[in-house]
Amino acid sequence: MLKTKIATVIRAEALDAHCQLLEIDVEGEKRKAFAYTDLTGLFAVGDQALVNVTATALKLGTGGYDFAITNLSRPSAQSADEPGHIVKLRYTPLQHSVLTEEEQESSSELPSLQKLPVVAAGLHSQIAMIAAGVKAKAPQARIAYLMTDAAALPIAFSNLVRMLLEKKLIDETITCGQAFGGQREAVNLYSGLVVTKWKSQADVVIVCQGPGNVGTDTALGYSGIEVGQIINAVHSLGGRPICCLRMSQADRRERHRLISHHSLTALSKIALAAALVPVPWMDDSLTEEAHRQLALLKLFEQHEIGSFDGQPGMDLLEREAIDVRSMGRGFDDDRVFSLAASAAGRAAAEMLSGDFEG
Repeated sequence: MLKTKIATVIRAEALDAHCQLLEIDVEGEKRKAFAYTDLTGLFAVGDQALVNVTATALKLGTGGYDFAITNLSRPSAQSADEPGHIVKLRYTPLQHSVLTEEEQESSSELPSLQKLPVVAAGLHSQIAMIAAGVKAKAPQARIAYLMTDAAALPIAFSNLVRMLLEKKLIDETITCGQAFGGQREAVNLYSGLVVTKWKSQADVVIVCQGPGNVGTDTALGYSGIEVGQIINAVHSLGGRPICCLRMSQADRRERHRLISHHSLTALSKIALAAALVPVPWMDDSLTEEAHRQLALLKLFEQHEIGSFDGQPGMDLLEREAIDVRSMGRGFDDDRVFSLAASAAGRAAAEMLSGDFEG
């Protein structure tokens, strides 16, 4: 059930043009809240805010934030003459219209991705390592991040995306489906992919959900299963799908040891098309175990398995002082996790340079 409270704004900090970080007083308790200002309007100190406290009441892993619903002191209204007629967050109290790229394209011809390298990833933190893996090999490559609607819907929630744009490790963002707030908006995954090629002029595309992935202790109940669907979409549109493996040495859960079942299931049960599956350079014993996991599901027969160096991407992140954490762990805590993502970016860069033909 939706849980709301009325709060008083104590401090308002603009994170970017679309998002404010608020300090609020809720019944005498100081808390933090996000305000997506395209939906709520701007907040100032002293304003009264209606906030959604559902996640903090349930103690969910949202970073301890509430979310502003509206500014009770100064209600906002979208102008009737603003462009865009595609509604996102449809049939919810926060539905709003956006201008999608499809509304500005009159051609019904189905464009091809023309062998565009597209990396499909399952965890939001992986996009930093993938991007670094590309840029370490191909610094001038233009990278687009296409965010799906499998996890967080507002891209403004991601501090990681803000940092990667600032550091020029990604060059443009697109949000598709019910996700919103990208520099470009798209109706679905397929049209979003076409946008990255022909509107964003990307050399490499990273497709991944936003923060807040869902996982359960079941075979199919996790949001990252969309990796297999992304592979299918890229293939059907004439792109070159690359699967970023989720790997770990530090995760104590057996189902996530070395190559996670999240990646193995997406590759074996969901992907109907072949993808390049980069395995990072690592100790021989780990490589042998990774190959055993892949061979057990006959993935060498279904996909192209390659070996790529993920270390240059990690070196680039270190030079840029970008410390990316996943599940609370940094690079030194779980090297294999970071190397696997960086290796996927390296594979995409080698496709661009012609070093890898496939």
